[in-house]
Amino acid sequence: MSSFKSDKDNGFDLDKYTDGKVRVKFNGGREVQGILKGFDKLDNLVLEECVEYLRDADNNVTENTRTLGQVVCRGPQVSLISPVDGLEEIANPFEEDGEGEEVDVKES
Repeated sequence: MSSFKSDKDNGFDLDKYTDGKVRVKFNGGREVQGILKGFDKLDNLVLEECVEYLRDADNNVTENTRTLGQVVCRGPQVSLISPVDGLEEIANPFEEDGEGEEVDVKES
């Protein structure tokens, strides 16, 4: 698949992520990570060196993976595409802290 640039600017340009590592989340909760090799106007993706992040018994994503190799991801099933560079988990300000007290959230 080759990259495709539509006439309509949708504000999302995957060209800058081609040949870079991306993490993809699908409807239903599956998550994969691989090197973006191509895409089309429907956001179908081709990933190489792809790994899937497995889930635990509570359905939470873990760091355990299984190797998939080259994968074609159907665009309508993709819910999120994120570059791996600069990806980091941040604390959720709406979660309760370890002592059971709720965190105060200031409204503007």
